[in-house]
Amino acid sequence: MFLYYWFIAFLAGLTAAGSLKELQIGVTKRIPQDQCHIKAKAGHTVEVHYTGYLRDSLEKFDSSYGRGVPISFKLGSGQVIKGWDQGLLGMCIGEERKIQIPSDLAYGERGIPGVIPKNADMIFDVKLVSIS
Repeated sequence: MFLYYWFIAFLAGLTAAGSLKELQIGVTKRIPQDQCHIKAKAGHTVEVHYTGYLRDSLEKFDSSYGRGVPISFKLGSGQVIKGWDQGLLGMCIGEERKIQIPSDLAYGERGIPGVIPKNADMIFDVKLVSIS
């Protein structure tokens, strides 16, 4: 029941006018502490499945699920957008999060021509697959 009310509150926040001011992290699938043997931290190589949406329109622009292969990168090394380097910290394998990322922690003024507009806030549904 808690997740239902959290989701309704989350949707209400999506429709609020204006840009995001800071990173917002919601845990959508929690892993019990006794099953979480390692948490993601800077320096770990992580594999993540994700789906990315533009926050204003909720238009999906990318997903690793369609390719069938998670993305792999070293957390905290700047290989991905800052919102990911910050938003994945402390995750357990199997955990899922909904991360709302302000444009300055994503692609900012440059955007990605034809894919992500300039100054676009983003939403990512992420699942941590592995940590090494």
